[in-house]
Amino acid sequence: MYDAPQPDPISDGPIETAPRGFVGHKVQRADLLAELNAAGVELGAYDRRIIDWLAGWDYPTVATIASLIRRAAHHPE
Repeated sequence: MYDAPQPDPISDGPIETAPRGFVGHKVQRADLLAELNAAGVELGAYDRRIIDWLAGWDYPTVATIASLIRRAAHHPE
């Protein structure tokens, strides 16, 4: 029930207001890992521990972090 698909997809652009919705820890963890994987980020054991911790935060926070990762990966400087 709580791990249903997210109601507000991860943004590809700047976020002006807090993303709305709620998804469970498993989906939020998967979203963060997917964005990091797509960005080519190699993860260590402690990195994964922090991802697990972040995935427990509220959806607006996790969705914004995932969006930042996505945007940074698409526009490296």
